[in-house]
Amino acid sequence: MADTRLDAALADRYATIALGHVTREFPNKLDHVLNRTADARTPRQLHPIFYGSFDWHSCVHSYWMLARLRRRFPEAPSAAAISRRFDAAFTGPNVAGELAYLSRPLSGGFERPYGWAWLLMLAAELRRDATAQPWSEALRPLEEAFVKRLAAYLPKLTYPVRAGTHANTALALALAAEYAAIAKNARLRRLMTDRASAWFGRDRDAPAWEPGGDDFLSPTLVEAECLRRLLPPQPFADWFAAFLPELARGEPKALLRPAIVSDRADGKIAHLDGLNLSRAWCMASLAGAVRGDGRKRVLREAAKQHLAAALPHVAGNYMGEHWLATYAVLALDSGAP
Repeated sequence: MADTRLDAALADRYATIALGHVTREFPNKLDHVLNRTADARTPRQLHPIFYGSFDWHSCVHSYWMLARLRRRFPEAPSAAAISRRFDAAFTGPNVAGELAYLSRPLSGGFERPYGWAWLLMLAAELRRDATAQPWSEALRPLEEAFVKRLAAYLPKLTYPVRAGTHANTALALALAAEYAAIAKNARLRRLMTDRASAWFGRDRDAPAWEPGGDDFLSPTLVEAECLRRLLPPQPFADWFAAFLPELARGEPKALLRPAIVSDRADGKIAHLDGLNLSRAWCMASLAGAVRGDGRKRVLREAAKQHLAAALPHVAGNYMGEHWLATYAVLALDSGAP
């Protein structure tokens, strides 16, 4: 990994960025089905908590990042402002409003599965912080609603989605695995492990045909990170050795080279900054799981290069600024407890 670590100063910078946009209602890209004229409403009318940050899922994972940074750096100047924001956001009526949206006709697929998984990550982060329990308890009904949705969805998903964007199945499972561990939900974890093994367990010699033009995830690496989180160490080690058999030799090269971002004002092309950060996160995590051979060196060096390519661009243009810090924190804090 790079020498760069998430320290209090950087955490405060990222928290300040997020505090500036989790309540910024516009511009906004809604995932919203209109069933009648009266359904044409503003983001804040539809979503009492998660109405900012350009879209619902980015607002959710920005709240996750704020909760994470507050727990990790409670003395940072931004910590008090985060607490005030959470006091205002995580109330019974606000959570009831978010729940009411889920009960609307044709809302069954709302934010599936990316937003679901990030809501569970937020719930996990609040659960693990003793000082955050009032907010955690307030959020619990929404947390439970998404657990039920995920548990109902996975058995009927015949094929995984291997996209480099929000629909990716492996990312949702990787994030939800962290929730299941913190919430001690063994039933959900067993279901996810069974499904991931069925979908990905026979994958060998990944071709790594990536990146796509608007990817913010590596389908190859996030699949590996998913199985790293769900499988026992030795079965994962055996699978990973067969999945990327030439990794110690620096292959496949396309997987290990940072993506080029040509226009950061274009929201889709700006996804590639996120790809560099999410790859760095997966590489750092996977490097910690492999034994002391050339693969560890290759992964660490590639993670360093990806971080160097992306970290200078976390802020500066709202198309990236409303979400990139989340993935920077995942990458930089991947070794933290």
